[in-house]
Amino acid sequence: MSRPAVFLDRDGTIIVEKNYLADPAQVELLDGVVEGLRRLQKQNLPLVVVSNQSGVGRGYFTMDQLDAVNSRTEALLKEQGIEISAWYVCPHAPDMACNCRKPLPGMIEAACRDLDLDPRQSFVIGDKRADLDLATAVGARGILVTTGYGAGEVDYAHGIGAAVCASIRDASDLIIPKKR
Repeated sequence: MSRPAVFLDRDGTIIVEKNYLADPAQVELLDGVVEGLRRLQKQNLPLVVVSNQSGVGRGYFTMDQLDAVNSRTEALLKEQGIEISAWYVCPHAPDMACNCRKPLPGMIEAACRDLDLDPRQSFVIGDKRADLDLATAVGARGILVTTGYGAGEVDYAHGIGAAVCASIRDASDLIIPKKR
């Protein structure tokens, strides 16, 4: 039986946006990430990163550099007791034909096959229009965080009926309402 998950963008959502980040020493978790992801994890929701990384396809950094940044991010989260169930990245430049570059559904489709997830019961949290459009493409609920580039996408989010939150901590409140 397929289960729900939380699909997360990386840059500007989990970590501070650095514009084509290639140096793991520059990885910084955003405020509210640890608290929000802990809360989601306690609900047994798989946490799956889905991230466009066109810097590889553009030649700005290598897959090894990308893997090092992802490993550093994962290590910082593990230090806080947070486990990412899986990482999916699209390394292609925007002009390359692929099915994995957000907002296309390839990464989430792969995650659903690999981890037995149901996108229609799931959430996509990100700071860009592409994240919200990905949620729509797979039938998930999109949540815009205003970290990263998100502040510039609030009108778009409201226009399509997506939730807007200040951080992953606030998004977790939306996903798991507080008990009264």
